[in-house]
Amino acid sequence: MSESLYEQIQASAKYLGIDFSAQEVAQLAVDREFEDDHIDAIASVFSYLQEKKSDQIIATQLRMSRLPLKEPKSFENFNFSVLHGKQMEALKALPTLSALYAHKNLAFIGPQGVGKTHLAMAYGRECCLKGMKVYFLKATELNQKFTDARKYGRESSVINGLVKPSCLIVDEVGRCVFDKENTRMFFDVIDRRYNKEGPNTMIFTSNKSPDKWSEFFSEDSSLLCSLDRIFDVATVFVIKGNSYRGKQCETIALSAGDPIRLTKNNTN
Repeated sequence: MSESLYEQIQASAKYLGIDFSAQEVAQLAVDREFEDDHIDAIASVFSYLQEKKSDQIIATQLRMSRLPLKEPKSFENFNFSVLHGKQMEALKALPTLSALYAHKNLAFIGPQGVGKTHLAMAYGRECCLKGMKVYFLKATELNQKFTDARKYGRESSVINGLVKPSCLIVDEVGRCVFDKENTRMFFDVIDRRYNKEGPNTMIFTSNKSPDKWSEFFSEDSSLLCSLDRIFDVATVFVIKGNSYRGKQCETIALSAGDPIRLTKNNTN
């Protein structure tokens, strides 16, 4: 059964944070002797305002996410034809955001240039388009963020900020080594996100297999076991092959011979 115009107005009003029930709309229509086209006009205005607010939220989430805006990475502009395998359907199903709602982490593992970061960014962008908070940073940036937080006494604030997003993306794990204090902060983030309610996922990219990740975190074995929480409920995409960057790069070889020497005979 489709919603009545009164119910549509109520739904839009709720999205806008306005207390305006379908019953109130109907009573207003009776009191003011509104005709059907008046109610339809009101519904159109509320629908427009809802759409405008939604667009503003998406724009804000994209801007705050640190994802590229000028040349966005999306599933639409990812070349799935360069990847092959029996489980391609799992990769193509990423835009459904099922991992986010299932509290399942994602990891894209493989050499440089096979599309790991593009896929991670595309997933984050899709979350933003649904109005959810996303935050993207490289592992080196995360490491420095922790170091700066310790320097200025902002550990709690930084950890809270990394727990809030529905989707947290850490790119290029394995490019730096976290010292003991930064390792502890990293696992604090993991632990708190592990118990976070609502849509929630962490996405990692790396050219190192997960069994090698402990080499980049400085702590004892008991704390390093917390790495298991990342992959407790996760989907890991291992992408093999050569980089396809520069496949459309055109190389033109040129050579220059000896310069022509001018003589009296060829100066005319």
